[in-house]
Amino acid sequence: MRAGTVTLVGAGPGDPDLLTLKAARAIAQATVLLVDDLVSDAIVAMANPAARVIHVGKRGGCQSTSQAFIEKLMLSAAQGGETVVRLKGGDPFIFGRGGEEVEHLRAAGFTVEVVSGITAGVAAATSIGVPLTHRDHAQGVVFITGHARRDGGATDWRALAATARDARLTLVIYMGVAGAQHLQDELKHGLAADTPVALIQNASLATQRQVVTELGQLAQTITREKIGSPAIIVIGEVARAAMLAADIAGAATQPQPKAIASQA
Repeated sequence: MRAGTVTLVGAGPGDPDLLTLKAARAIAQATVLLVDDLVSDAIVAMANPAARVIHVGKRGGCQSTSQAFIEKLMLSAAQGGETVVRLKGGDPFIFGRGGEEVEHLRAAGFTVEVVSGITAGVAAATSIGVPLTHRDHAQGVVFITGHARRDGGATDWRALAATARDARLTLVIYMGVAGAQHLQDELKHGLAADTPVALIQNASLATQRQVVTELGQLAQTITREKIGSPAIIVIGEVARAAMLAADIAGAATQPQPKAIASQA
């Protein structure tokens, strides 16, 4: 029996046009695909019709297949000689647990290839014209999850806010909608209440929605506008570009929030 192969493929934020050519080739060549919940149907449809597609439903904060079982499935398929693609939303190594999967497979003796994808934080900001770095406004960017581990390791949001203020950093928060009130309460200790915030739901898809607001109204805006997961929260002066776009587009004026026209 020939040795199987395993490739971790970043499917990007959902729009198949944003796949890399390498990702598209890997998907088409796979005999077994283990697919995350956030991977769009259009991307899964690029697989060979003869391939076995296993949906493993990984989404932060939701019921899903356990990580240990996913790793067991990958290893079993590879040991059976299959061409395995682990198809993950965004980029495998940015909040995708790709590092854990690579470690597990390498420990079992398999070489693993990783194909990068456009992470949702980048795609979301770009889709509404927000540069995550800007010579005049942001010298760097922090990608961070708002979904803390159950076993501890909570983020010190106050310290992060102070660092973002002093170092002029943009904060890009994944999986932060459910804990928005906590984020708002903690970040206000380092960032001003009128710090611009952009909220982008379903980035790159026809169902994308986006709203711009201020840090002091973050939780209220999410509730009022019914922003749900998956969504990206971009905090920093660079998000003012989205506010300007909303004004130019003739969106609702003060008070915040301002809804930007949908991409649909």
